[in-house]
Parts: sequence; structure tokens; C-alpha cells
Amino acid sequence: MQFVYHEEASKDVLSLDTKEFTHIFRVRRTKVGQVLFFRNLVDDMLYSYKISSIDRKKSIMELIDKKLLKVEAKKQLHVGWCMVEAKTIEKTLPFLNELGVSKISFVYCELSQRNFKLDMQRVKKILINSSQQCGRSSLMQIEILDSLEEFLALYPDCKVLDFSSNFIDKKEEFHSFLVGCEGGFTDDERKMIDKKNIVGLKNPMILRSETAVLTLSALNS
Repeated sequence: MQFVYHEEASKDVLSLDTKEFTHIFRVRRTKVGQVLFFRNLVDDMLYSYKISSIDRKKSIMELIDKKLLKVEAKKQLHVGWCMVEAKTIEKTLPFLNELGVSKISFVYCELSQRNFKLDMQRVKKILINSSQQCGRSSLMQIEILDSLEEFLALYPDCKVLDFSSNFIDKKEEFHSFLVGCEGGFTDDERKMIDKKNIVGLKNPMILRSETAVLTLSALNS
């Protein structure tokens, strides 16, 4: 764990009584007088707190130092991902977070099942836990869009992964891409997409949507 998340990190005094208490004081055996690093995942600051007291269920910590320490990918990468099952997204999010993806737009395309819903509190929790492990200093942005048409209106220059002989050049950098759900795109949706933005992979196998998202993110991280 690179730091502990606390939404009130920056205050002169912090009280820790969440589930992290068990990990820090029961598992790691942290003691009074030791220093812990905290982030609020908003201001890119790393805060140092000295533990002043510990009781059975709560600890009090005092701020002793702070410094600006921004930890993020060198470039901003935006991922569009047509909605798939929540459990698939939840399993993939930590990897995308570690790769430095700055924003994900989940899109309800025509072949996305409308009953697929994300628990945004759970998503935030997953991203916080991942950031504590990898050291990332800010939370990934998440948005949910109702249609491909809405997505393309917001991101008209986005590259769209589909079956195409316009293979992605590993030397070419792009900052926004869209991957369809398991069934891909419908004919009506393909008519909305600017043909020059459609790209393909040389891999002849049919990839699951999460594999495609991770592949493109890794190529551009």
C-alpha cells in the first residue's frame, strides 16, 4: 500500500475508524509515533500524519508534513467502452487504473443490455483500492452515456475498434478510443461512425471486449 485514502486528508487532525483501521493497526501492527502517508485523491498532495493515539476501534493522527507529488500517466487517455456486465467491468477497472487511463465513458450501444447497471459507489471503492496499491494520485473520471450517437457527438475524433484492415500502428498515438460490447456494432451504428476513425488489430482472434480495452490501453499508456 503506497498511501491510505481519506477524503479529509489535509486537515490538521485525522480520525481513522474505517475498515482501514483493521488493516493498519491489526494486520500491519502500526504503533503510536509512527508516520503514515495519506491522500484525498483530489489535490495531488501527499500528506504525512503521525499517530498520536490508538484505542480499540479508532486512531487519532496529526499532520506533520505535506508535499505536492503528482503520480499519473504521462498522457491523458480516454476510453469509450460499450456497456457489458458489471462484474466484467469491475474485474478490469484496476488494470485500467494502473495503466493510467484518465477517463472511461461507458456507452449503452444498441447491443448493450439495458439491465447492465454500474454501482458507482462500488466503482469508486475499486478505484480507491487500486490507487492505494499503485500510487496513483487522482481518481479516474467515469461517465455513462445513453447511446453511441451521444458519445460520438462528444468525441467525434475518437478511434473506433471494429473489423477493419486499417490496422493500428503501434507508433501512432491516439488519445481516445471506443470498443464495442460483445456483439460489436449494428449496421445502423456503423453508419454513424466516420470511416477514417475505424481501426482494427492484426490479431486474427476475436477478442472479448475487456481484452480489447486492455490491449489498446496498454498500447497507448
